[in-house]
Amino acid sequence: MSSNPQQPRIVSLIASATEIVCALGLRDCLVGRSHECDYPSDVLALPQCTSPKFQLDGSSYEIDQRVKAVLQESLSVYKVDAELVDSLAPTHIITQSQCEVCAVSLKDVQDAACRFIHSQPRIVSLQPNSLTDVWDDIATVGGALGIPERAQRLVSDLQRRLQEIQSRRRDKPRPRLVFVEWIEPLMVGGNWMPTLIGIAGGVNLFGEEGKHSPPLTWESLRQADPDVIVVAPCGFDMERTRQDMYFLQDKPHWSELNAVQSGRVYVADGNQFFNRPGPRLVESTEILESIFDGQAAGQGFAKLG
Repeated sequence: MSSNPQQPRIVSLIASATEIVCALGLRDCLVGRSHECDYPSDVLALPQCTSPKFQLDGSSYEIDQRVKAVLQESLSVYKVDAELVDSLAPTHIITQSQCEVCAVSLKDVQDAACRFIHSQPRIVSLQPNSLTDVWDDIATVGGALGIPERAQRLVSDLQRRLQEIQSRRRDKPRPRLVFVEWIEPLMVGGNWMPTLIGIAGGVNLFGEEGKHSPPLTWESLRQADPDVIVVAPCGFDMERTRQDMYFLQDKPHWSELNAVQSGRVYVADGNQFFNRPGPRLVESTEILESIFDGQAAGQGFAKLG
């Protein structure tokens, strides 16, 4: 009789990968997480293997300045506890190479694995630049963990749910949207966001599919005069976002914008939704659909009061 294959021991160093692993039914195989991994909530009990190199408090402008200062001196704004990871004896470490502000850099992980981690884990690096890449990353995780068919079923289910949203919105008005991913300096959603906005029934005014979130001048936003503004900074929950809304509300002519006058400015949870390239991008699209349908509030979003 052949023996069962070794149960994988997974350290996930990015929140979206943790969600992917759990959605694939391998929560019990996770042995370590990043400091940002918080969903499902029971992963908080896992050892925290990373930490930021800068203070997380302060305004969006102050955080932006700290991140830029750290990036001038190193590849990543986060550090990995190599000794802790070594003690966990992982068979797999999942990280990403898409954004040096989102997780520990791939180079740092490779360096730690070569120098400190005796279990010689397989490093699985994800690069979700677009929605298609997210599906590919789920397949990559599934393949690395020996469950490719399960990964394909998950992708098919997520794609089906997005198709259902698109069908519901097909004959409805298509509002023009600006999706704010960072408040000060002003940045708008790129990567997978333009596609999700289109699926939800909106017209994306700035940002391109597959490209990093670009900066935007206030004058460009004002001239575009969108029908809807959604503010969901990366890493901020709704309350944290509200604290920084004065950066926008104090701009000249803010009150004259069509979205402001019609009461269609929303704050949303950019930490749990939108900015995590994993299974909950479907829930993120459902939030956009609810906003376009005129709902005042729901899970993860609320009209700015």
